[in-house]
Amino acid sequence: MKKVVPVILRHKNQGIDILAFHHPLAGTQLVKGTVEQAEQYEQAAIRELFEESGLIARPNPKFLGNLILRFNQQDWYFYLCEVKGELAETWQHHCQDGGGLDFRFFWYCLDQQPDDHWHETFKEALSFLRNSLTSS
Repeated sequence: MKKVVPVILRHKNQGIDILAFHHPLAGTQLVKGTVEQAEQYEQAAIRELFEESGLIARPNPKFLGNLILRFNQQDWYFYLCEVKGELAETWQHHCQDGGGLDFRFFWYCLDQQPDDHWHETFKEALSFLRNSLTSS
């Protein structure tokens, strides 16, 4: 099963922040979702970003690479998305997935080591992003 991870970054004096959120049932995460049948990956990234965060991405997100997770062998495709305007430090979005849940969004510094609130899959994803963004 192919997954897309729409990535929103902001550059601060102390480094690069990535958009993350607290899921009320599953801990701290990045936005991620399944590519639907016959859906282009870029479109899946834009759709998932909107469904989970309410944010509208500009067309043509930049492909950052893919990662086959050690944890469960899922294939994740990362896309750098851009949105219009400045985003708040934190906000909440009511996502319809899972019967409707409130996700609390915040900025996470990529230089930090993720704590135990992050699932192993997202720790692996953060490491992949840290390496791919700093090597380019």
